[in-house]
Amino acid sequence: MNYLYIVLTIALTVFGQIAIKMQVVKAGALPAAGGDKLLFLLKLLLNPWIIAAFAAAFLASVSWMGAMSKFELSHAYPFMALNFVIVLLLSAWLFNEPLSVARMAGVALICIGTVIAAQG
Repeated sequence: MNYLYIVLTIALTVFGQIAIKMQVVKAGALPAAGGDKLLFLLKLLLNPWIIAAFAAAFLASVSWMGAMSKFELSHAYPFMALNFVIVLLLSAWLFNEPLSVARMAGVALICIGTVIAAQG
């Protein structure tokens, strides 16, 4: 049951990253002009999905506090590397981002490192 705090932290963090990426892709490229950049970013900040992503980041922090009350930081923190794994896979699936052999090897090393670190 205590690992639920870690799982929730990971899920909320991943949700936030994916939601922000989806909305930024939808909004288009950042304008070159200074005033246009500010307006572009302000519109993004007022986007309900971006607000939800910020709320998810806040809730992930609250969940992480719960995890910190149950685990040593050195035990729990390696699990945060799973954010990289999940975001990489979702970005390949949802955004057609390249999933090269080098990236997959890196993800495999992260998974192996997470298992080793969590047991140590």
